[in-house]
Parts: sequence; structure tokens; C-alpha cells
Amino acid sequence: MSWLGDHSGLVTTLINYVPIVATIITCIFSLVLARATLRQVEATDKGLALAREEFEREWAPELHIKLRRLSATELEIYVTNLAKASVLLGVLQFRNLTGARPFEKCTLNDPLIGGMTWTESIGERLTGMTGKDFDGIVDISITFFAAGRMFRTDWFRFHVLIHNGHFMRADAITLPARRVKVAHVHEQPAELELVKDVVSAENKLDEE
Repeated sequence: MSWLGDHSGLVTTLINYVPIVATIITCIFSLVLARATLRQVEATDKGLALAREEFEREWAPELHIKLRRLSATELEIYVTNLAKASVLLGVLQFRNLTGARPFEKCTLNDPLIGGMTWTESIGERLTGMTGKDFDGIVDISITFFAAGRMFRTDWFRFHVLIHNGHFMRADAITLPARRVKVAHVHEQPAELELVKDVVSAENKLDEE
């Protein structure tokens, strides 16, 4: 007791510093906890981003177009649904800016289940657009419906060689640089795109 009496000032000072030390320790633990929480949030965000990307990769509509020469007079188009979601094929478009008939399209109403392939013979339709003797580039695009919205693929480009009405080759030379894009139904994008392409082709002819 005598020692406490002699050092009462020191003891009082120590007691006064206890809340300060406790506050400092609490702040340090709070900073550590906040940093750990931020790391957890960042990890959660990255996980959600990866899950969203995986979901979009599997369920976002994506079509692949391929031409296959079955014989000298038979040419088929293969449209593969790379996604899991089913789609409804709407309009099949052909583009040939070097011919007298640069554009051709046909209306479809065929469902395509995810992972499946739709085929159709296009030999007569293609020769009707290009002629029986042709050596050039043909672009193909398709408009389709998925999840209540209209989409259109980019143009798939093929080198087609036709001699005397016989298909000598139909090889893919490029793949689209972008995925499908959403098109608004009320604007009728397939028809608008066709009109724009025709105007562009006419302007090129006028410049030449």
C-alpha cells in the first residue's frame, strides 16, 4: 500500500493510458479485419465474374455457319447452335458484291436445339445469285430468335468456285470477328441491313 501511495501518480497515468492502448489495438484489428473483408469481396467478385462468363459462354446464343460440297451439283449449308439455349432460325442472307445479283435471302421458321445442327441444300439458290460460272467471295449471315429477342450473326465468308453450274470448291476463308448482336424486332433489322448493303454496293459501282 505504501508503494501504491508513493507511486499513485504513475499508477494513475498507467490507468489513463489503458483506454488509449485499447483503442489503438481495436483500430489495428479493425484495419486487419477490413483488409481481410476487402480481399474476400474481391475474391467473390472474381468468382461471380467467372461464373457470369461461364454462363454467357454456355447459354448466350451463338451460331456457326459452314458450307459443305456433297457433289458437283449439291451444296449444303450447316448451321450449328453452339450454345445450350434453343433458337428459332428466321432469315438466311447471302451477300455477293461482285455479281449482278449481290444479295439473296430466304425466310426460315425452323427451331434449332442447343448443340444440334440444321442443314439445307442451297445449290440452286447460290447459282441463281452468282451464275453458273463464278469464282469469288460469298458472305452468309443468319437472323434468329432466342429468349424473346432477335439476333443476327456476323458475316461468314467463303470462297466459292462454280464452273458450268458445278461446284468446284466452297471453302471458309475467314471467321467472324464478333459474336452475334442483338437486333430490335420492331426495326426489322434483316431488311434494313439488306437495304444498307444494296445502297453501299450501288455507291461502289457509281464510284467505279
